[in-house]
Amino acid sequence: MLMDYLRHRRDWHVYAVSSFEERVDRIRAVKSYHGPFSVLDREIVNKTIQELVKEVHEHPSKATQILNTYGKVALRAHEKTNCVTEILLDSAEKWVTDGSINLKGPLAGIPVSLKDTVDVTGYDSTVGYSRFVGIKATDGPTARILKDAGAVPYVKTNVPITLLSFESANDVWGTSTNPYNKNYTPGGSTGGEGALLALGGRIGVGSDVAGSVRCPAHFSGIYALKCSTGRWPKLGTRTSMPGQDGIPAVYSPMAHTLDDLAYFTRSIVQMKPWNYDHSVHPIPWRLEVEEAYAARKTLRVGVMPTDRVVDPSPACARALDRTVNALRAKGHEIIDNITPPEPYEALQLASQLLDDDGVQTAMSFFRAGEGNDRGVARMRFYFRLPRIVKYAHYLWVRYVRRDTVWAGLLVNWHPKTTYQYWQLIAKREAYKRQWFDFWEEEGFDFIITPPNATPAVPHGGMHDACSSCGYTFLFNLLDYTAGVLPVTHVDKVKDRLPEGFDVGKLNGVARGAYKHYNADDMHGLPVGVQVVGRRLEEEKVLALMKRVDDALGDDKFKLLELD
Repeated sequence: MLMDYLRHRRDWHVYAVSSFEERVDRIRAVKSYHGPFSVLDREIVNKTIQELVKEVHEHPSKATQILNTYGKVALRAHEKTNCVTEILLDSAEKWVTDGSINLKGPLAGIPVSLKDTVDVTGYDSTVGYSRFVGIKATDGPTARILKDAGAVPYVKTNVPITLLSFESANDVWGTSTNPYNKNYTPGGSTGGEGALLALGGRIGVGSDVAGSVRCPAHFSGIYALKCSTGRWPKLGTRTSMPGQDGIPAVYSPMAHTLDDLAYFTRSIVQMKPWNYDHSVHPIPWRLEVEEAYAARKTLRVGVMPTDRVVDPSPACARALDRTVNALRAKGHEIIDNITPPEPYEALQLASQLLDDDGVQTAMSFFRAGEGNDRGVARMRFYFRLPRIVKYAHYLWVRYVRRDTVWAGLLVNWHPKTTYQYWQLIAKREAYKRQWFDFWEEEGFDFIITPPNATPAVPHGGMHDACSSCGYTFLFNLLDYTAGVLPVTHVDKVKDRLPEGFDVGKLNGVARGAYKHYNADDMHGLPVGVQVVGRRLEEEKVLALMKRVDDALGDDKFKLLELD
């Protein structure tokens, strides 16, 4: 048995090393992408996406120049943050010249980075597992629609093993770091993408099942939109949880700027993705909706300052307050401190639906000895506790510590039977109806809320903060469209915890989140705000994100520039 264990351990290590070395070799091989940024590179980076597309339409050869610039950007970002997994540059050079990419499309010549899970011909989609190293994919619908639109896949980006974390680390590709502070994570599960886009990447594709494009936007200072299910293609990808549909994962766009995000989203929907992917609704881009909300003089804005499980940290509360004040100054109707259907109920339901198998499917792809994400490992520990031990722990938390929030999550952390699963689905649908009625009664145009209780966590911090995801997870359960935009940075003076703040008195979820909150250490990290619409309202939410961004005026977030 010991020899079998060692053999399997060697297997995962061999695959991880081979993949790592292949990446090193590919980086060395693309010599033209090394070196300082030229004047032409800076001109390309500073042009709007519309200007670049027009140039490629007129002169297709310019696609190669654009690719060269963003290849440099990606390699420089990777040096700083270890954000890239697969280097596609050699293939991308061929695609822009051999007709594989439609250089008359709406994204003609624009390099697009992809979450490691997206299948591209000739490259792995590892999901951070050594088991998937060496299994070369072929283009699926996601890659095909991007190429048909003219986008140029050029790199893939890092994720956490299992995809169930707001960090991005695994034994195959290593740990990705935050572009503002190497001691912190860029987010997850689309964290490598967040780091690359913050450091100058243009557009990217991620996926979101509990906040996985919005968390990196908040942690790394970029723009992201979580689409509703059926609005963005998702076929042609690999997952850690095939068959999981209690909280469906949605593939969604991410970008360096809001203009890029809106243009990218509009372009893909105008490509009629329902002709590529049967799961996409045949809903054309509704320009009239986008224009209507761009022109509305007064908007009715609901403010949800807390999920009532983990109150926002001073930094996140300040970002929300700044946004609210900016909107109020523009004459919008602000409804403070809204009281929607209980968000804690959503966290209970969503956490059970997402992990109703006890994380067994995600764990089934591990090789013996392969490292797990610390947050997932903690969840797995609770799932595997004998029921009698778990119940005794629940009683201690509930009645001795008097922590009803943490106890209410722990008591249900076990695999579900089909009967129990169907009951959860029924509760999910009833909860959705409560939100529908609430929104109808209040008549909001949109809701704003923090994307997370804290800014980025330090590496390994998800061990403690694994359940602190309610601000984003809520809107996955509801299947609402939600975007995140950066607002400010942590300030070591303004964002200190109040004197006498006692983390020990918080509930277990909040205690885990606040364990790593330190304004001195976090100084300079990005802080965002979340803009929420209802289901299938992508046009509306993008227009409203623009209204929020414009309202911030001179106070708006300053993006990182090329160095």
